Amino acid sequence: MPMYQPSKRDALPGFDGGGDGQILDLDTAVKDGVLGGVDGGIVGGGAGEKLDLAKMIQELDLSEVPSVFICPISLEPMQDPVTLCTGQTYERSNILKWFNLGHFTCPTTMQELWDDSVTPNTTLYRLIYTWFSQKYLLMKKRSEDVQGRASELLETLKKVKGQARVQALKELHQVVAAHATARKAVIDEGGVSVMSSLLGPFTSHAVGSEVIGILVSLTLDSESKKNLMQPAKLSLMVDILNEGSIETKINCTRLIESLIEEKDFRSEIISSHSLLVGVMRLVKDKRHSNGILPGLSLLRSLCLHKEVRNLLVSIGAVSQLVELLSSLDPECSELALSILDALTSIPEGRAALKNCSKTIPSMVSHLMRISENCTQYALSVLWSVCNLAPEECSSLALDAGLAAKLLLVIQSGCNPILKQQSAELLKLCSLNYSDTIFISKCKLTRTIQ
Repeated sequence: MPMYQPSKRDALPGFDGGGDGQILDLDTAVKDGVLGGVDGGIVGGGAGEKLDLAKMIQELDLSEVPSVFICPISLEPMQDPVTLCTGQTYERSNILKWFNLGHFTCPTTMQELWDDSVTPNTTLYRLIYTWFSQKYLLMKKRSEDVQGRASELLETLKKVKGQARVQALKELHQVVAAHATARKAVIDEGGVSVMSSLLGPFTSHAVGSEVIGILVSLTLDSESKKNLMQPAKLSLMVDILNEGSIETKINCTRLIESLIEEKDFRSEIISSHSLLVGVMRLVKDKRHSNGILPGLSLLRSLCLHKEVRNLLVSIGAVSQLVELLSSLDPECSELALSILDALTSIPEGRAALKNCSKTIPSMVSHLMRISENCTQYALSVLWSVCNLAPEECSSLALDAGLAAKLLLVIQSGCNPILKQQSAELLKLCSLNYSDTIFISKCKLTRTIQ
């Protein structure tokens, strides 16, 4: 039976088992003895341990694998390649399923088979095994090297100060950002406690920025978060949020948001004018749009606390957020609208929304435009301001095209609660007009006809 004969397209780019970096195919690999890796110690895990091919394939999860290793049926790397009488090679389990379905042809060439037996392609198997084992052992070695380096840097940080500490933190920051094994090593070896101990009232911003960058990459437990919620540590985070680079500001924002999600969080800790000003600056920074989403996400979490809502209104956040709405992408728009909706829960928030000239036109424009959630938030805001000053605000809303939008909501397939809210808002807007004048003012004549 003819064995598998690879074409030039089946060459193995990057297989450097021969040591010279050349492209190798099956014949070259056999001739050069590359496939003797088991005896040569290439593929062993130590002390004669044999690696499991399925495990290696799963853990490596490589996006690019030589085409000769891929089963034409499943398009997955083969673990038990067998060759048909046509010379085509398949994963054993896949070709047997093909036969069990009543097919007696070669799936690739569609030739009828004159012999339905399958022959193990040991040459290809050994090549697959060797290629994956080299990749796997290299990955493991790098992983061990990264873990070891993370451990060394943690020990260094316990001893050094000044610029040496900053340099060690910079390297650790890079390592944990790039490698999951390094993050695990830092957590397992008490690195979170070490990082937390470096934050305090006398910490330089150079040190604090790197520490925050490391912490935001780690999965923190409740005890670690409680430790980081100490006023002096939070105060430093707020200072760095206001003065750091865009990357540092985003890291501060994400770390603070992860802290306030804790159930034992005390809202008075973050009732900080400086914190809210810093977040609003991040949200409004047109030069660095990547800060808008994390900034709005933190603001939404902060708005869960009444004390913060009052403070947010006092710094003029309402008009600033309304102004931003027209330039935001859908995800950010939904966050901004949810924040404005939260601010309607306090009298100061409702008054600020009413007094902002762009509130009503902006809310009307967001009805049935982005998502059902956005429509819900915009409806809620419109109801609050129109209910606060029905005569004044209803007229402005109708001039902005509210009636047509509300009818669109009522006639749509959205949530029945939204339809009911729309009907109530339409009724509220009509109270000061006769039917004829209301229809005329709403420009609904054509719609009704």
